[in-house]
Amino acid sequence: MMKLNGDIKIGAVLLWCIVALSLAGMVWIPYEYNAMEASARFLPPGPAHLLGTDNFGRDVFSRIMAGGKYTLLVAVCTVAGSAAIGAVLGLVTGYAGGVWDEAVMRLMDALNAFPGILLALVMVSLLDNGEGTLILALVALFIPSFTRLMRNGMLEYKSRDFVKAVELLGLPRRRIIFLHIMPSLAPSFLSAVALGLSNAVLAEAALSYLGLGIQPPLPSWGRMLSESQNFLFNAPWCALAPGLMITLTVLAFHALGEGIRRRYCS
Repeated sequence: MMKLNGDIKIGAVLLWCIVALSLAGMVWIPYEYNAMEASARFLPPGPAHLLGTDNFGRDVFSRIMAGGKYTLLVAVCTVAGSAAIGAVLGLVTGYAGGVWDEAVMRLMDALNAFPGILLALVMVSLLDNGEGTLILALVALFIPSFTRLMRNGMLEYKSRDFVKAVELLGLPRRRIIFLHIMPSLAPSFLSAVALGLSNAVLAEAALSYLGLGIQPPLPSWGRMLSESQNFLFNAPWCALAPGLMITLTVLAFHALGEGIRRRYCS
């Protein structure tokens, strides 16, 4: 049996704990995450409130549990959409070459050159300010990296002997691309997906911190950081809790991605 390296093990354990906590928050939390109690403002961590309370008397641990599903949902939807679109674009245009390949890559360059925050602002002004708009903006930002990855892989493999052999058999292009070449690119693609999830969590937290992401009353870790900045010194637990969750989640996905890359792509 093939042994997993340390990075994959660490990432998997961290991610399992984070996902389990977020899933548990969908069915049970110690307190209602938006329940305010003036007499319980800025309570430090203790038996009644494991991570303390914020400026409205809301339980921070309950908000961490409830907010995890929104942060992870945005990250998963972002990477799923951008990875699917980018993989198809990269594989098809890389195999076809010519003017279509050149046109798609120039479009990817244009998207890469567009500042992420500016793109989010434009989309928010045209649509609405919420998680749907946030996901669309992040998908647009993440597509170029997946497109380039799969295109470069296609350019590397399409001249291999096994590809030439199946081409001589007269198989359809889509079958050659997705059944014969794509499996060879799967390890690097999975590594990129894990690293993309890491970046998506950071991007969601940053945009929510700036008020461009998930909106109240829904909690998110980035929004919690933004709300706690004014009382960072007298109630540091309000910022430390979401900050630690963001850090651990990013580290978990990054460790998985690096572990897959080292184990299967080296």
